Amino acid sequence: MNTTATEIAHQLAWIAVDWGSSNLRAWGLDKHDHIIAHASSEKGMLSLKADEYEVELHRLVADWLPDSGQIINVMVCGMAGARQGWREAAYLPVPTRLDQLSQGAVMPTLSNDRLRVHLLPGLSQTRSASAHFDVMRGEETQLAGLVADNASFSGLACLPGTHAKWATLESGAVTEFTTYLTGELYQLLARQSVLQHSIGNDDLNDPACRNAFISAVSEIYEAPETLSSRLFGLRAQDLLDGRLPSGEKRGAVLAARLSGLAIGLELSGACHERANDASITLIGNQTLCHRYTLALNAVGYQTQHLDGDGAVLDGLRLAYRALKA
Repeated sequence: MNTTATEIAHQLAWIAVDWGSSNLRAWGLDKHDHIIAHASSEKGMLSLKADEYEVELHRLVADWLPDSGQIINVMVCGMAGARQGWREAAYLPVPTRLDQLSQGAVMPTLSNDRLRVHLLPGLSQTRSASAHFDVMRGEETQLAGLVADNASFSGLACLPGTHAKWATLESGAVTEFTTYLTGELYQLLARQSVLQHSIGNDDLNDPACRNAFISAVSEIYEAPETLSSRLFGLRAQDLLDGRLPSGEKRGAVLAARLSGLAIGLELSGACHERANDASITLIGNQTLCHRYTLALNAVGYQTQHLDGDGAVLDGLRLAYRALKA
């Protein structure tokens, strides 16, 4: 992106921000919602106090701002709107239409009169006959990106990650969702349990790792109640199985199997009772979504992929359009 600061200031219409726990990303957009500038920072929620957000945002985007005195709207999703963030944007209870997220936005008081900041809300779910307590913050904007060009979208979407989200959408609204602690569970088991002596780093491009992963997904999907014993079985397999390769590849194969067990357990809860004649939409980075595609294909489901960065930007665009309406 070779646009000069002067050109950015002349073209800037609004700013999109994804503010996470560990970092933030900002995009400057013109009146056609095209990206004309991009900046990022490692100042996420975990490293900021409430009175430091405005300073960090202004530091990041100051060079983009026009000299005309024009007030620039800033649409912010993610942890800046958490209770521990800049200012709390209360969760919207499901069912919630994803094209109406901006209706729940809050506007922090700013010392700088050149910006007007809108902190988008997350989504919440309270206990009912068919659901349980759950929350999401940030992922709802990626889901909004899914409906940005198809307001009546219906289907099942999965956002893989440390805390994977599965959301059911009906006619452009989230009706229910579930969070799975899969990524965190894997890290705890691989780095802080007895399995740390056996687990290396897998590579699903390697046939041995890929086969171990797919096999583990299928096994645990059909018998999730065996998880605990299969987990310890990884340690025993490391000690006893002479068919495993030696060296780093041994740890890689066992890591792939552990990943398969963790993700397969997630799938057994998220889609075991769902018909497999409809595609599941995966939203996130290509590498992780490819892993989930392998897992879902192994148990009979087809997938389609939506890039996570593209989705969050499309969701912020949708929120901005709704704000102007």
